[in-house]
Amino acid sequence: MAKLKDEIKQKAPFSSLEEESLLNLVRTSDFLQRAFQAKIRGWGVTATQYNVLRILRGAHPNGLQCAAIGARMLTAEPDITRLLARLKALKLIRQRRVSKDRRVVWTQITEAGLQLLRSMDSQIRRMHLSLLGHMSRSDLSQMIRLLELARRPCRSSRPAR
Repeated sequence: MAKLKDEIKQKAPFSSLEEESLLNLVRTSDFLQRAFQAKIRGWGVTATQYNVLRILRGAHPNGLQCAAIGARMLTAEPDITRLLARLKALKLIRQRRVSKDRRVVWTQITEAGLQLLRSMDSQIRRMHLSLLGHMSRSDLSQMIRLLELARRPCRSSRPAR
């Protein structure tokens, strides 16, 4: 198994175990994100758009307001409004304003959005297995626990949405 130091051709030692751990996490995240993006490219959506569609499927049929979508995103998205506009142009979501307060906009997934996700589901599940299926259930559980632990100090500094 290649060590990060070898992968990035770094000669000097890392300044700390924390630095090496964080850089490994960043590198692994990038590898997995690129593999995921390459897999879903054929469906004409980005990983971020897919994430929004999954969130809205979970809130179906009621939908969610923009801030609630942002709070549930896996990665921070600085311009949710533009992201939603692109999904709306693809006819994968619909939006409606509340008559009592025109500032409030509810976003719902459309039948086309649900159908797209249904067509992706089995291949996405297979992709999860292809990317992480080589790890034991114990390793996966430990990784989840460690990643949740690593995020703990960041909770208070996460930007409000």
